[in-house]
Amino acid sequence: MQTHLLTIGDEILIGQIVDTNSPWMSRELNLRGMAVSGKSSVGDTRQAIIDGIEHAASRADVVIMTGGLGPTKDDITKKTLAEMFGSGMAFHPETYQQIESYFTKVGRPTPPAMRDQSTLPEKALILRNKVGTAPGMWFEDKGKIYISLPGVPFEMEYLMTAEVLPRLQQRFQPQPIIHRTLLTAGEGESNIAKRIEAFEDALPPQIKLAYLPALGQVRLRLSGTWDGAPTPEAEAQMTALVESKKSELLALIPDLVYGEEKESLEEVVGKILISQHKKFGTAESCTGGYVAHLITSVPGSSEYFPGSVVSYSYEMKEKLLNVRPETLQKFGAVSEETVREMALGALDTLGLDVSLAISGIAGPGGGMPEKPVGTVWMAVSDRERTVAIKHVFGRDRIKNIQLTGTYALNLVRKFLLGQV
Repeated sequence: MQTHLLTIGDEILIGQIVDTNSPWMSRELNLRGMAVSGKSSVGDTRQAIIDGIEHAASRADVVIMTGGLGPTKDDITKKTLAEMFGSGMAFHPETYQQIESYFTKVGRPTPPAMRDQSTLPEKALILRNKVGTAPGMWFEDKGKIYISLPGVPFEMEYLMTAEVLPRLQQRFQPQPIIHRTLLTAGEGESNIAKRIEAFEDALPPQIKLAYLPALGQVRLRLSGTWDGAPTPEAEAQMTALVESKKSELLALIPDLVYGEEKESLEEVVGKILISQHKKFGTAESCTGGYVAHLITSVPGSSEYFPGSVVSYSYEMKEKLLNVRPETLQKFGAVSEETVREMALGALDTLGLDVSLAISGIAGPGGGMPEKPVGTVWMAVSDRERTVAIKHVFGRDRIKNIQLTGTYALNLVRKFLLGQV
């Protein structure tokens, strides 16, 4: 079974929004053993949509479209599909009742345009959208399946999970792919590859290793497939083999692995803090509170994170963190001496058990020969000991801030675990 993903909308073509639907659908289809053979995007015109669908259908068994199903005049996908498949349009009472119920719940009258929203192609199997107003549509024509979903991400995800994926699995009975992922931080993919070269070379042919890099992190994904029928016994055997290889890989790079599957570094740090019953906070300069943002993006972080100090100026470092003026004058804000004092000061100011301090030159200006743009000092302290580390990143301001966040949280993790 081959699938082609087609996004519909001028806003994607002109870069006004980024297509996040296709990556999400690709992951979910792949996890269930359904291959994605291609992706494409077209604009909001009848001919563009027809051409896009015909191109996709020439290369795949299933075409999944997102976008163009709203109540406004530029949303023409369903009318174009009705025309393509020779279908009349008819009012769909069940869809209208569901929409009406939604507007009643939120205390608003049902807009007149919702009658048009509920007028749908007669030949389509209507996929009920319980989280929005635009239903999905399923067409079958000449041995191909065409699925049209709303472009709003959470609506698309609901319909894929509740309606589309179960139907496709029942129809095609694809062979599942067994994935296991280790999450690493602090080392680039080429260095990791060097360390695990012998392991990778010795992998059996039915297991593949993929390197999935991001800023300061690399995901290592093991994927297992097998020949033959997708029986429970075969799946269990492959699952056991992939798990075994994952354990081997972890044993080779325990210092780099911070988690598994979809865990984030900030979630892992939070779990460690909870298990150790410790309060943690940050004293940030060049990152401007970015690390605090990461920490507080985790539900329940108030249990271990009382707050942060953003001390951008010399004056704030002195007043809020008790950094000595002579330290700043002699060594500058971006120095080991300063971040050590910032970390110690944060412990008292915020009433912490463990603190993180960061000071650097995010760029693009402000660099000096001895401290180029991208230079960042960070320190973690718990009063008994303080660990300070310097990194030199690049010249891009946003990337420097994001990289600093990753490396800083990883330093905190390793500090808490006694690895530094």
